[in-house]
Amino acid sequence: MHDIWEGIIQALQLVYTLNPDLIEISVRSLKVTLSALAISAIIALPLAAVLAVKRFKFRRTIIALLNALMGLPPVVVGLLVYILLSRSGPFGVLDLLYTTTAMVIAQTIIITPLITSIAHQSLRELWSEYHDLLISMNTSHSQRIKTLLWDARRALLTASLAGFGRAIGEVGAIMIVGGNIDNATRVLTTAIALETSKGDFALALALGFVLILIAVALNLGTHWLSKTESEGRW
Repeated sequence: MHDIWEGIIQALQLVYTLNPDLIEISVRSLKVTLSALAISAIIALPLAAVLAVKRFKFRRTIIALLNALMGLPPVVVGLLVYILLSRSGPFGVLDLLYTTTAMVIAQTIIITPLITSIAHQSLRELWSEYHDLLISMNTSHSQRIKTLLWDARRALLTASLAGFGRAIGEVGAIMIVGGNIDNATRVLTTAIALETSKGDFALALALGFVLILIAVALNLGTHWLSKTESEGRW
């Protein structure tokens, strides 16, 4: 028990003194995850709006596929990306394996279906309210999509935050494609796994504290946005 308390105290000291290794790993984690989130949002949000507004062949199939991909195991995504980026794979010539770019690609694949599905649900409900009005105004499909995206911006931000939360805590896929290389591809989750296996509980706990702080901030942000959205509707 004494060793545990000592490890916690040392971990808090590392956080308080802004340990260089802790800062480096945390910043890299945020860069990778925010990059993946930006790319995913650019893909997912317009796609969700199109699925909500337009009626076309295979639309229901695409929605069902996106819902199914929400539960896709991250390690499977990591394996697929590894195969594609390995030297014998189709994109091996790009030499992206074991880089932060590969990690961004993996995280983007993981969170895009999640963000799309959550955003589609919100946009579909909003479209049911706006349908008659926008049709009567003889608006184009692009105008309807832009209107939905703007008016549902808080809900879409909530969906994006959900994707961020999924990505920042992911370990399997980025361990496979990133390799957990010191000063290169080591991020919060992979560093925690490594330091725990090494017995360096102080640094592992410090990294865990940072991850918990990010998660708490994320949940508070999501709660505030959801509350603001509900009050806005009233």
